Amino acid sequence: MTEGKKLGIGALAALVLGSMIGGGVFSLPQNMAAGAATGAILIGWVITGMGMIALALVYQDLSMRKPNLDAGPFSYARAGFGDFVGFNSAWGYWISAWLGNVSYMVLFFSALSFIFPVFGSGNNWQSIIGASILVWLTNALVLKGVKEAAIVNLVTTIAKMVPLLVFIVAVLIAFKVKTFDLDFWGKGNIHLGSIVTQVKSTMLVTLWVFIGIEGATVVSGRAKRRSDIGKATIIGLLGALVIYVMVSVLSMGVMSQPELAGLKNPSTAGVLEAIMGPWGAKLIAVALIISLGGAFLAWTMLAAEIPYVAARCGVMPKIFSRENTNGSPAASLWVTNSLVQLFLIFTLFAKGTYQSLFSVASTAILVPYIFSGAFAWKLAQTGESYKEGEKRGGNLLKGVIATIYGCWLVYAAGLAELLMCAILYAPGIFFFMKAGKEREAKHMFTGPEKIIAIGLVIAAIVAIVLMARGTIRPL
Repeated sequence: MTEGKKLGIGALAALVLGSMIGGGVFSLPQNMAAGAATGAILIGWVITGMGMIALALVYQDLSMRKPNLDAGPFSYARAGFGDFVGFNSAWGYWISAWLGNVSYMVLFFSALSFIFPVFGSGNNWQSIIGASILVWLTNALVLKGVKEAAIVNLVTTIAKMVPLLVFIVAVLIAFKVKTFDLDFWGKGNIHLGSIVTQVKSTMLVTLWVFIGIEGATVVSGRAKRRSDIGKATIIGLLGALVIYVMVSVLSMGVMSQPELAGLKNPSTAGVLEAIMGPWGAKLIAVALIISLGGAFLAWTMLAAEIPYVAARCGVMPKIFSRENTNGSPAASLWVTNSLVQLFLIFTLFAKGTYQSLFSVASTAILVPYIFSGAFAWKLAQTGESYKEGEKRGGNLLKGVIATIYGCWLVYAAGLAELLMCAILYAPGIFFFMKAGKEREAKHMFTGPEKIIAIGLVIAAIVAIVLMARGTIRPL
């Protein structure tokens, strides 16, 4: 790739911020209040902040310590734990990315219904037709080149910040301590459960809005300067963290927990409508439409990049490594958006909602995050890539915190979400084996990898049986 096509720190930071701040922030008030009261929400943000800051610092350190690994979470998992774990990290990230894009399209047209009621909750036939058009227009834009798409993403990222700042100022003015303190720990609502249960309910929501933190490392092979990758990651994280906490927590001082829990998404529209009247809801709807358009573009770029890089490393079939004349990962892009299209049609018949889609997408990305932290932990423990006498304690702590945070999220996700993810992970075994045949691998799986593969297949079968019995529900 020529230097003119490389991405600078501005484009990288916008990619991180743009991929994180998509639709989730506009639904935070309802999503958080649906299962937790004010106190538990604050605890949830403290846990998330510590985990995500540790993860961001892990990515910053790894981007400099291992400059030859330029595919983010996939390359870290593969270097630290072998081809099959690396493949599953890439596969899980890819699933999360394109399934997340399906959820973005559902929320996009749900927001549009504030202006054009015909789109309903974003999963009727009118919405699916509109979403399909946007999917393929975005496909055409990315085919023109990653650099060009990144410029458009930078513009939309700036545009979405203004309405969010308006919202934060409005809730600050309307904030009432009495409302904020009302049933602070949720003891008056037996449906919320214990504090631990409430905190767990916030975990996938807070994870969802931070997915994209690794965006700069995913496209690190396209960065102008290696040092910009870590800087862009930290800038994006801190900017998003401040916005998320203010949007979710300050809303608790405007409306009570039951009122917020009952809002239609995007719930920030309902909060602003309560403060400013109908035009406030329309302002949020327009902001969300712009935000989702930019986030969808950012995630289309990231979703296409992962299988492309994995194919170039030999753990995905070679077809995914094909580029067009503009340097875009064309084959990977076409396959990715075809899956988005397929699942959009699926939501029409299954009536999949934004919240159910993002829950599965959030769970799917846990594997890449856990093994990124574990890789940093491993390097600090063994001393690999460290100079003689170089201090490792700080990096060891960051790796440990990031790994434990990822494992806590697995626990918080719950068995049903994990089983649903197994259905999506299991087919990846076929692709891994096909890639192994193409590179003429002598041994397809090691002993532990065989156990992992068999476990995935068994979990997927159990999930299908439970779905058939109605014990767990599909999207």
